Amino acid sequence: MTTKAQLGKLGLFDAKVPRYTSYPTAPHFKPGVGGDVFASWIAKIPEGAQISLYVHVPFCRRLCWFCACRTQGTQTLTPVASYVETLKSELALLKAHLPRGVTLSRLHWGGGTPTLLDAGMITALAEAVKDVAPFADNTEFSVEIDPCELDSDRLQALARAGMTRASIGVQDFDPEIQNTIGRIQGYDITRKVAEDIRAVGVESLNADILFGLPDQSKARITESVQKLLSLNPDRVALYGYAHVPWMAKRQQMIPSDRLPTPEERLELFDTARRLFMWDGYDAIGIDHFARPEDGLSRALKAGTLRRNFQGYTDDTAEVLIGVGASSISRFPQGYAQNAPATGAHTAAIRDGRFSTARGHVFAGEDKLRARMIEALMCDFFVSVEELHNTFGTPVAKLRKMLKDTSDAFPGLLNLSDEGLHIPHAAQPLTRMIARSFDAYDLSMAGHSSAI
Repeated sequence: MTTKAQLGKLGLFDAKVPRYTSYPTAPHFKPGVGGDVFASWIAKIPEGAQISLYVHVPFCRRLCWFCACRTQGTQTLTPVASYVETLKSELALLKAHLPRGVTLSRLHWGGGTPTLLDAGMITALAEAVKDVAPFADNTEFSVEIDPCELDSDRLQALARAGMTRASIGVQDFDPEIQNTIGRIQGYDITRKVAEDIRAVGVESLNADILFGLPDQSKARITESVQKLLSLNPDRVALYGYAHVPWMAKRQQMIPSDRLPTPEERLELFDTARRLFMWDGYDAIGIDHFARPEDGLSRALKAGTLRRNFQGYTDDTAEVLIGVGASSISRFPQGYAQNAPATGAHTAAIRDGRFSTARGHVFAGEDKLRARMIEALMCDFFVSVEELHNTFGTPVAKLRKMLKDTSDAFPGLLNLSDEGLHIPHAAQPLTRMIARSFDAYDLSMAGHSSAI
């Protein structure tokens, strides 16, 4: 059995490692990928293919101190309305480049706060999206929702637009913790929004909750999780709070001396994890939980679970196109990221060109290592047969790579002729184990705590 002392000896409580929502990770993207490359990758999408679309809205009424996302505050809708017009122009530009017959398998609106848009903007943006590519059969349309920024008109507009899944940010229900992280959001407000969402026919509900927040204790996270369970979400993301004030300046408002220690973070995670499991949720990867009937649980059982910039997904589309400032797209050829600043992004779109500012072209063993990392993050297992059949990599080489990783974590991993498996007791180390397959220099970016 892996003990806390063993985990500590292996560096779990000191390591800073990527979350591996992509490989290579975003800090390794380079300026060499621009709008022309992006357009050429779009042109190579097969006619009639299904793709995913991500729409980024980088505005918030309030800038929560814990958040490290690229957002900007606004007290009026004037810049938001202007940004929506830019998105509509960007979508029209995308339509002009897309091959015929492309449909959407997934549509996700993220932020920022997408529900900052008023009802008219929501309707206009949704119509612009559908003009680019129609929904495929059983398309999932998900929207990130701030319960403090949702009224009946906006909810009705989202329902008419075809929203099938709502994702509510909770973080923590404890009033003292909410005050410390700059996120005031009462349980009653959250519960009413969850009820209203289901009342308009949106049956799928996600929720995000954080562990590792200042002043968080096992008793406090237990109470927050129990309140969240009363909302009966279909899936939950249990993210570790990443304290990176050198990257997200607003996090300097959070007192670092009141943050839990890495050892305490592990206890907080285990406390929340047990509560979700006891309530009948399936554990999905390293930090998600889902009802057995949810798409993530079905994908896990079918071996089709995947990982992308939104975390775990059951979407198997090869192409994900991001629109909006800082959005990242994924193609079989590589990654492409839009200009991060809204001004630069808007200027490019007004000039009739994509704002792609940087990215990465897959080369060498990128795809092989990406799949090895994804397999560990999703299934805690790397299959020699799958990798050999998919990439043609010699079996001997694959087994050598897996043995080297197993040797780096002596006595903890299960190595066999079939592949490498991370047993439950060693799963807190998953991101560190995945790092062993990362061929890039990890010193060039400040990553988050391994737990």
